[in-house]
Parts: sequence; structure tokens; C-alpha cells
Amino acid sequence: MLQLPDLRVFNSTWQLVLATATCLEILVGVISRAYLSKSESGLPLPPSPLTRRLRGHFIPPRNPFLTVAEWIDEHGPVITIRSRTEKIVIIGRHDAVVDITEKQGGLLADRPRLVAAGEIYNGGLSVIFIPSGNMWRRMRRALHTHLQPKSAEEYEPLHMSHAKNMVIDILEDPANFQNHAATYAATTITKVAYGQTTPTSATDPETIFFRENLRLLRTTLRPGAYIVDMFPWLKYLPWYAQELKRGFKRGKQLNTDQLNRVERQIQNNVDVGPSFVKHMLENVQVHGLTETEMAFLAGTFYVAGFDTTTLAICTVLMAAACFPDEQAQVQAELDAVVGRDRVPTFADEQSLPRLHAFISEALRWRPLVPSRLPHRTTNDVVWNNYCIPAGTTVIGHHKKSISRDPDVFPEPHTFKPERRTSDQGCLRDDLKSFVFGFGRRVCPGQHVATRSVFINSLLILWAFRLTLDPTKPLDDMTYMRGEDQPSFVEFKARVSEAELRQMMQNDPV
Repeated sequence: MLQLPDLRVFNSTWQLVLATATCLEILVGVISRAYLSKSESGLPLPPSPLTRRLRGHFIPPRNPFLTVAEWIDEHGPVITIRSRTEKIVIIGRHDAVVDITEKQGGLLADRPRLVAAGEIYNGGLSVIFIPSGNMWRRMRRALHTHLQPKSAEEYEPLHMSHAKNMVIDILEDPANFQNHAATYAATTITKVAYGQTTPTSATDPETIFFRENLRLLRTTLRPGAYIVDMFPWLKYLPWYAQELKRGFKRGKQLNTDQLNRVERQIQNNVDVGPSFVKHMLENVQVHGLTETEMAFLAGTFYVAGFDTTTLAICTVLMAAACFPDEQAQVQAELDAVVGRDRVPTFADEQSLPRLHAFISEALRWRPLVPSRLPHRTTNDVVWNNYCIPAGTTVIGHHKKSISRDPDVFPEPHTFKPERRTSDQGCLRDDLKSFVFGFGRRVCPGQHVATRSVFINSLLILWAFRLTLDPTKPLDDMTYMRGEDQPSFVEFKARVSEAELRQMMQNDPV
């Protein structure tokens, strides 16, 4: 008779293997990171808050930026924290970010290894997470070639058309302005990425998938969410992180289908105008990307642009409703420059410094993300008699720290668009903005995104007076965390609704 193995012995052996591997992993990590913390300069790391926890500094999962901001206020503009055996440097002041990530940006172009988000969920194919190297340079070159300022100008008619549509959507259904912003973002980014001309709404299956993708992606980036980031060998276990592996397969299929659709259009001589994928397919020899790399690059472009564009537009509208006096000053400028007899356009942009200042201040007042994605130093970085050793993870802490730097933004908790303009009323060029990231990893789609935010802010503030709905108190922290927030803005047309509708009617691009 066949003798079956004792399952208890098998399980005990397997647990022993796991425990041994884990101990070895920790030992290797301690030794390697202890070595990395030393620098040739002999200078110390930036100061660190006190902690007696073996696992390192505790950052609460809810509103973690408040804890980090308190540490920065107490210990200085650049601090060091520990997560288990890893040392992480956090930058929390404006000038320090400029000195470290801009002036020494070449030393921080790398990413730390992000196993859950970068390797499992994105298959090592997302330009956002891949380390600096040949593939990253090829992908960045493809993005910059198509999205540089002159190329981004080609999409201004597209932005204008769909911004007018958003005004009409608000007229018809003001309570769902956040969905209208998402529809605008989905439609314009789909056109820019894939040349798709059919309207895309926030409720389309593809858009829903991308929004789910973003939610899961945020989860993978939360410290401690997946222990595979500490023990990378776990990713090879078939049963581990199944939801991430399924998400990768779905994303790969969707990205590939979109690429193939554009390829068929090119083969059939269908002219759908410029698009990022069309540009890549027509310049394969220049960029040297495989079809899979191109498919993921376009998909990443969509994912990165959709959420930030939606949130940025809504943040400007939220600021307008919260600060009616500042809104009135912007609208006085619009009335003086544009008047009430025509629809404003991109041609008015250089004549509207107050509007630009209002947008910039809104995105400082409520940054789109609490902190930027982590960077990794490839060489020692020296700053103010401190040394950030090679191989260290570096994070810029935007919310409550960089954006609230009292030395650069006096009265940092006050909404003051005038801080962005000179005594002559011109826009200042000495205040660096980090809305789109830092250094060599700054978002290459920023020129398209800024045009989206500008034209929507321009048309909506010209068309409506915005106020807070007194029956729906605003919890702006809940809103900024991306959680569901009931509509809190009321829109009142500044001209008759019939006239406004007629002025905004146009043919879709």
C-alpha cells in the first residue's frame, strides 16, 4: 500500500524553510544597509526623530503626512527615518528640494526597488517605477519627444473643445462636477494617448478599470502593504499576491489591445490626427521600444494623467468656492481682458496673471499628493554638512511641508494668490513648483496637463460663480485623500444659461 507523506512534517519543514530564508534576508539587509549608510565623506546622515521600535519609526496609516510634517518642523528641513532595516531620507522644505533634487538631480534619477507595484503589478514595464537605465532612458526619450511644449500645443483645440463640453455638463448636472472633470480627463487623455475620437466617460468600462488600477496601485505603494517589498523572493510563490498578478494580466491585455487598434488604423490609412501611440509606431527605429514596452508606456501615460488632471481641476474649483473674494478678483481680470461677448481662449493666456497665480496657489494650498514617489541615490549626495549615502531612498514630502514652507510661503496656511505675482502684477519666476515631481523624474506630461487645468479653470470661472453648498459641509481632507465626497459646490451662471449654452456649443474634435 502506498505510504502518503505526513502533511504535518511537510508543513513544519516548509515553515522552517520560510523562517530560515526570512532570517537570512534580514541579516543580509542589515549588513548591506549598514555598509550603505557609510560614505566616503564621513559626514553624518540628516537628523532622525527618536524611536525605540525595532521595526523603525511608526507612521500612522491615516493622514500620515501630519506625523511627517511634525518631525520636519522639529528636526529640520531634511530628516532620516528607519523602516525596519532601511534608512529613508525625507525632504520637507522648498530650498532643500531645489538643492538636492534639482541641482543634484542626476544623482537621484533612480528608483528604489518596488516589488509589489513595479515588478508584480506592472511587470517591470512601467516607466514610473523602473530603475534608471537603458529602458528608462528610451521610454523617457519617447515621452519627451512627443510631449514637449511645442508638440503639446497641437492638442490645444482638443482641450478647448472638451472644456466647453464640461461647461455644458455643469449647466445640465452641476451636482456631479467631479464626474464631469473625470470625463474631461478620460476623453482628452484617450485622444492624446491613442487618437480615440469617440467620447469617453467616467463610467466607461476602460475608465473604471483604470480607476480601479489606481486604487490598487495606491495600496501597493503604502508602506507595509505587501511584505514582498521586504522579502522579494515571495513574488515567485504561485499563490502570493494573486490580485496583483491578475491585475497585471488585465492591464497587459488592455494596453496591447489599444496599441493594436492604432496599428490597424495606420495600416488601413485611417487618419485620426496626432496621438502618442501613433508617434511611437511611426518611429520604432528611433525609440527602439518593443510593442509590449510601447503598450505599457501608453497605458502608464493614461494612468498617470487621468487621476492627476481630474483632481487638479476639482482642486481649483474647490478653492474658488472656498475663497469667494479671491475668485471675484480673478473674474474681474477675466471681465477686463475677455469681456462677456466672447468665449475666452488660449490666446488670452499671457494676459491673465491673476488666474495663473490662483491656479498655482490652489495646488500649493492642497497638493495633489502628500509626497512624491521615492527616488534612490546612485552616489553620495552632500547637503549642508550632511551626507545621503549612495543607495538611500529619498522622498520629497509635499503636503504640509514643502508646500507650507514658512520661509518661502509666509503665512503658509493662508490662501494668497498674490504671493505668486510681483509688485507690478506679473507672474514671479523664482518660485519653483513641484506639482509634477522632482529632478530627472519630473512628469513629462506636465505641458499637456497644465493646459488642461488652465483652460478648464478659465472657462468655468468665466462662465460661473462658485459657492459652497451650505447643506453639504466640505471635508477637504477627505476629498484630497480621493475618498467619496458629496458635491459641495454650487454653480451660478454669470450670463443667461441659454446664452452660455449657445456660446459653448461646438463640434467635437
